[in-house]
Amino acid sequence: MKEEKEVLVKVEGLSKKFCKDLKLSLWYGLKDLFSNFRGNTSERLLREKEFWAVKDVSFELRRGECLGLIGHNGAGKSTLLKILNGLIKPDAGKVTIKGKVGALIELGAGFNPILTGRENIYNNGAVLGFSRQEINKKLEEIIDFAEIREFIDMPVQNYSSGMKVRLGFAVAAQMEPDVLIIDEVLAVGDLGFALKCIKTIDRILPNTAILFVSHSMPMVSRICNQILLLNQGEAIFQGTNVSKAIDLYYSSFSSDNSNVLFDDESIQLEKVELLNVEGYERNIPQLKWRDEFKIHFIFKNINLNEIPKFSIFIFDKEQRPVALLEENQENTQIEIRNNRIEFILKHKEIQLSKGFYYLNLYVSQGRIEAPLLRINNVLVFQILHETDLWPSFLLNSEYESINGEINK
Repeated sequence: MKEEKEVLVKVEGLSKKFCKDLKLSLWYGLKDLFSNFRGNTSERLLREKEFWAVKDVSFELRRGECLGLIGHNGAGKSTLLKILNGLIKPDAGKVTIKGKVGALIELGAGFNPILTGRENIYNNGAVLGFSRQEINKKLEEIIDFAEIREFIDMPVQNYSSGMKVRLGFAVAAQMEPDVLIIDEVLAVGDLGFALKCIKTIDRILPNTAILFVSHSMPMVSRICNQILLLNQGEAIFQGTNVSKAIDLYYSSFSSDNSNVLFDDESIQLEKVELLNVEGYERNIPQLKWRDEFKIHFIFKNINLNEIPKFSIFIFDKEQRPVALLEENQENTQIEIRNNRIEFILKHKEIQLSKGFYYLNLYVSQGRIEAPLLRINNVLVFQILHETDLWPSFLLNSEYESINGEINK
C-alpha cells in the first residue's frame, strides 16, 4: 500500500464575509471587535448588505499535490488565497499550514518598489525564512531564471509587469518552499517564460504542495492533479477529476445571454437549433465525434430584397476562433418566403475534439459585405469523446503498412 505524504495545507470550514457599505462595514467591525472578547456568536450570520466571499470551504493539500483553484471573477479565489497567506482573517473556520510558504498572489506583491531587484531577493528570501547564506547560494540561479541580470540593480518600481513576474516567480520557485501559492500572475509573462515556469513546477512538485489559480484551463489541466471549483464563494466541485470540473466551468458560460454586437434591424434571428443531437446536459446539445453537424436557422426578414451572406464561426472553450463554416454562395437555394429566411446548414463529419464550442453569427450584404447582424454565442454545443484533448481538432486518420510499396 502506497504511503500517503504529509498534509501541508489543511482548510476546515473556512468562511469570510464582506459588507458592500463602507460605513456599515466600519460599524460591524467595531461591534465584532467587542463581541470577540465574549465569543462572536454571529460569525456565520449575514447582516444587512453583507455577502459571503468564501463560505464553508474545506480541503487538504499534501506534499506532491497541485490543487487548481478555478472559478469566474468574483467567485472568491483571491479572498481564499489572501486568507491562506495570512493577509486577511477569516470570520469562521481554521487554516493549518506547515513549512515555508511562497506566494505570488498579486503582481509585485512583496516587493519594495524603491529597492533594487537584488535587494528584494534578499528581502523575500528572508520572509520565506531563509538565512542570508542560503539566499547567497541561490542568488545566481534566481537572477539567471528571471532573465533580468542587466536590470537586477535597478529599482523594482522601474520594472515592467513582465519583469516583476519573472523576478517574483524566480524567488518563490528557486527557494523551493514547502507550499507555493500562484495566482494568475503567470498570464502576464510571455509564452516562453510560462513554459519555463511549468517545467520548474514539474521539477519542484514532488517536494512541494502547490495551490495554482488561473483562468487558463489548458494550464490548469497540464499542471494540476486536484481541482476546486468555486462559485459565489462556495465549492461546487472538488476532487481529482480535473476534466469534469473544467467542463462545469465552461458550461456555466452557456447561461449568459447572447451578445448582440450589431443590428441594423433589417433581419432578425428567430431560431437557431442543433439537429441530430445525441442528448442534452444542462440544456446544452451534445454530439458525438464524427457525427453529422446540422444547424437549423430561421430569420425574420424585415426589409431585405435578396438573400444576405451568412458567416458562422466556431469558437472553442478558450474563446479562440477555430473554424468558419463555408458561406452561402450567390446561386444558393435559400429563398425568402412569407418574410422568413429558413435553412439548414450541414457539415458531414464533425471532427472537433471533446469539449464545449460556441457559434458566432455574422450576416452581411453586398460586395463590401456591409454588416446587417452580428451576434456572439448564438449556440453552445458539446462534442462527446472518451479522450480529453486541448487541440481543437481530432482528425480521423488511418495507419497503413507500406509493405515495400513506398517506391512504387
